[in-house]
Amino acid sequence: QGEAPIYMRITIDGKISEISTKRTVLPSKWNCQAQSVKGSSEECKSLNFYLKTFEQKVYDTYHTLIRESEPVSCEILKNRLLGRDQKNRMLIPIFQDHNDRMEKLVGKEYARGTLTRYKTCLSHTKEFLQWKYDISDIDIRKINYAFLNDFEFFLRTEKHCGNNTAVKYIMNFGKIIRACLNHGWLEKDPFMNYDSKFDEVTRVFLNEQEL
Repeated sequence: QGEAPIYMRITIDGKISEISTKRTVLPSKWNCQAQSVKGSSEECKSLNFYLKTFEQKVYDTYHTLIRESEPVSCEILKNRLLGRDQKNRMLIPIFQDHNDRMEKLVGKEYARGTLTRYKTCLSHTKEFLQWKYDISDIDIRKINYAFLNDFEFFLRTEKHCGNNTAVKYIMNFGKIIRACLNHGWLEKDPFMNYDSKFDEVTRVFLNEQEL
């Protein structure tokens, strides 16, 4: 007799559902009363620890739904655990919405040149997505350190931007990411360990004879 899959049974409002733990065990090694694997080997300990962690994740997810005043059912809980309820938030519409809002504030809070820079940054972003990934848009949750590094490389090589220009565009892009973080759409800041610096520009002033 081979190994059998381990499922966790959940009951909410009298309705029962099962969630796969993505683990298997020999039926002869399963302790039904203790709801754990028999044995003291490292393999058994590791599996039992995983199952306890999985169980805690289910409880945590349930309480999160309660705190968020969301309706709670077996199906909703399963979808939250499996990430099925997460809305895909795409980068380009978010960036475009930012620019549309900024355009309405030109002359009030922003200069026309600032808007132009963000529009150019959006254009470069679209070109980068095609150049690097052959896609027209990307889920913001997929933006990470490597994405930023490749984007800056693209700006320097394909768009022939100097250091300070490339850094400015990266900073513009960073504002969009910060907005996503502030909205709670991202859990981790891809800029956390990112570091690009402006080159110091030395200004040369003319003397009286040269004026």
